Amino acid sequence: MSLLGAIRSNWRVGLLVVLVALSTAFLFAPGFGSGASADNPTNLQYGLELDGGTEVRAPLVGVTAEGVVFETNDTAAVSTAVAAELDDVPTRDVVARVQSRDGGTVEATTAGVSQEQLAGAVEAAGYEYDTTREGVTEQTRSQTIQVLNSKINEGGLSGGTVRVIDLPGQRPFVSVQVPGGDRREVLDLVNSQGEVQVVAYQPVEENGSRTYANTTLFTDDEISRVGNAREAQGGNPPSVLLRIQGEQAEPIRQSFVDTAVAERGGTRCTYPDTEDSCLLVVRDGQVINSFGMQPSLAQSMLDGSWADSPNPAIQLTLTNFDEARQVSIDLRAGALPAALNVEEGTSRTTAPAQGAEFKRDSLIAGILAVFAVSGTVFVRYGEVNVALPMIVTAMAEVYALLGIAALTQYPVDLSVIGGFIAVIGTGVDDLIIIANEVMDEGEVNSRRVFQSRFRKAFWVIGAAAATTVIAMSPLAVLSLGDLQGFAIFTIIGVFIGVFVTRPAYGDILRALLTDK
Repeated sequence: MSLLGAIRSNWRVGLLVVLVALSTAFLFAPGFGSGASADNPTNLQYGLELDGGTEVRAPLVGVTAEGVVFETNDTAAVSTAVAAELDDVPTRDVVARVQSRDGGTVEATTAGVSQEQLAGAVEAAGYEYDTTREGVTEQTRSQTIQVLNSKINEGGLSGGTVRVIDLPGQRPFVSVQVPGGDRREVLDLVNSQGEVQVVAYQPVEENGSRTYANTTLFTDDEISRVGNAREAQGGNPPSVLLRIQGEQAEPIRQSFVDTAVAERGGTRCTYPDTEDSCLLVVRDGQVINSFGMQPSLAQSMLDGSWADSPNPAIQLTLTNFDEARQVSIDLRAGALPAALNVEEGTSRTTAPAQGAEFKRDSLIAGILAVFAVSGTVFVRYGEVNVALPMIVTAMAEVYALLGIAALTQYPVDLSVIGGFIAVIGTGVDDLIIIANEVMDEGEVNSRRVFQSRFRKAFWVIGAAAATTVIAMSPLAVLSLGDLQGFAIFTIIGVFIGVFVTRPAYGDILRALLTDK
């Protein structure tokens, strides 16, 4: 047989070789995933069971009224009206949305608001509704997941994931997994709503006495770009540089003038015991720093040149670098639409040493599974040229799955490892079907006979694969927590087996068992 004929006849083996080569690139070549390191020589991203870390699972704080009939398309007005009927609930924590022509939703994301209180507030504001329930809308969940992912990425917590776990008959839970993160760090992340405001604290004369008023100058909505936190240098405190949106520059400048903060530029702020106006940085309702305005910035506010500049900016000063870094992260990610109700949730932490043990044990379990099943096959048939290709193709299948995990950066945890082992089991089972069909009907004396027997075996394998995919699909699609990774990689392994490794094993057996 010519070389070209051999390639055409065994192209499935070539496809397996290409798949293994690509998987090697995905696993080890730079540019895929987070990159190799001394602790992790591959591009694989591990879940917290294998890398150590913390997971917090909790529902979002909030109650929702559904089927609310709006008399206006101005949802902001609806939010304001309902918030006014709730005690100590800021307007930002009440969100109205138009869901359909039949009605919308109004949700309150402040802790302590009950369904009855929200129902009373909606009625008092003059709106009809169908029902109320615990929990928030799907849009709020999606926004919360997006913000938490941003906080994880901005905070340098590489490998962290946020997802919804939707179990039948229960409120949806949000799962936050941070490999390598300790429990306090993760709880701080999910407990902080991260709303940052710059406030003018100014003296006000009323009825012959002096009081102080707080006026919000701007929030993250008016910021176009947030700089990185800067270390203290040359006697200057840590800071964060904020670029203001062009269309918002003039209203913000006017706020600085109206509150008299700009008029007192260069004065020293001694908040809260001060005679002068101060700028306050407020995070989640707590004042975390206070400072005066530099004379040059104050003058540019007064004469209007600040708003006319191409890139109007304000530099926030903080008391320490950690505060500056947290403010920078919060402003980049935005405020959480709803906080996690940690008291109703659960948290678990895996130590890095325990994760390393899980890695080692998972590797050993996978190798033992391959050799144990293949050894049984060798004892059954007594031929190395049947059992050895079985080991090679089974290992290649798992290797390809590892390459896909590295390419997609799907966190490899115990559930994914379970999927790998399931793939080994179903894969070797299919290979046994092939070997049994080919060899149990007598000697294979020609390629034509081999192909006829292989086709019979492949029909059985295809039917079994279809059954597996159908059975696993609901687990892969539904948000059922750890079962999802198991199902996804089992399905991927089945497809790789049916379209690549099983045909390649057939070509190898044909070459070894036939000579004509």
